[in-house]
Amino acid sequence: MKKLACVIALTGAFLSFDALAWGNDGHRAVGAIADKLIKGSNAEKQVGALLLPGESLESVSVWADCVKGDWCGPQTPEMVAYVGANPKASEYHYTGVPFQKDHYHDGDVGTTHHDIVQTLKQAIAVLQGKLDPALNPHGFSKRQALLLVAHMTGDIHQPLHVGAAFVGKDGKFVVPNKHTDIDAVAIFDSRGGNNFLMDDDKVAAMGASHIPGENPKPREGVPRALTKPFHSYWDSTTVDYAMRRMSTRTPEKFAQAVIDGKPAVSKNNGDPATWPYQWADDVLVVAKLAYAGVTTGPGIRQTSKKGDVYYNWNLEVPANYPVPSSAIAKTQLIKGGYKLAALLQTIWP
Repeated sequence: MKKLACVIALTGAFLSFDALAWGNDGHRAVGAIADKLIKGSNAEKQVGALLLPGESLESVSVWADCVKGDWCGPQTPEMVAYVGANPKASEYHYTGVPFQKDHYHDGDVGTTHHDIVQTLKQAIAVLQGKLDPALNPHGFSKRQALLLVAHMTGDIHQPLHVGAAFVGKDGKFVVPNKHTDIDAVAIFDSRGGNNFLMDDDKVAAMGASHIPGENPKPREGVPRALTKPFHSYWDSTTVDYAMRRMSTRTPEKFAQAVIDGKPAVSKNNGDPATWPYQWADDVLVVAKLAYAGVTTGPGIRQTSKKGDVYYNWNLEVPANYPVPSSAIAKTQLIKGGYKLAALLQTIWP
């Protein structure tokens, strides 16, 4: 019973879907790749004009997550002002298109007018110097736009930040066709996979069996989780696995190894403001792979401290899941870094 109480308390913390895509190392890897790719270009000069001394795309890539709490240190006046002006800022980081679908369309089920596609589109317009207030409803400054683009180009390449899973009463994945279908009676929202729980011991054992190197040691003072939300697995565990498979342990070394490998990354076409749509469609393909072979158990009814009722589901993945998931994470981190660099160099040729 004591363990169950801990599990319930833990999972309740994820109810709001205040997600941190890729975690610190993943975002920094995306930023570090872009830093290297734009070196010596006009884009580097323009980026430098918006950053503070000592900042880089790697260092500011986590800014949009740091504004959510004090885990990066005390909130700066800049962070406080941003959060005060953007009360829905935590929802800018993701969209919720059913992962079975092939395209993101404005207004479709799972999307909002302030989701990651819309936010990126608005931030890109600001960097392009477009002054129409309708294109910048949040009033982003040029620096804020850069900080958001540096972060959210990483976010949008995390499969669970675009492709969402919805569950029926029988525990099977379903595809809602309109917003009102998601009623928490017949169709439930997994909140980006945060309400899917993996057995942490099984995850560690799978990693030890399939991924070289040692599992990371728990941070001092941070209690070990009894279960691992599926979203958390994709945020951090897959990144750790991807870096271990490349024998790199830091974002900078990962970035250099990636660039030395000369990866083939497809180019985007048209106005950069349309690129977030292209990225979302591409990631929906990847989200299908992320959910391949994944199954859920019966829903477990929970009640939060505020009295809200929600459900968790125990999640099972294939025994070799660390191998394909880490390969996907590597590819998506590479895409994030290369797409960020290409975006900046297109805006500032």
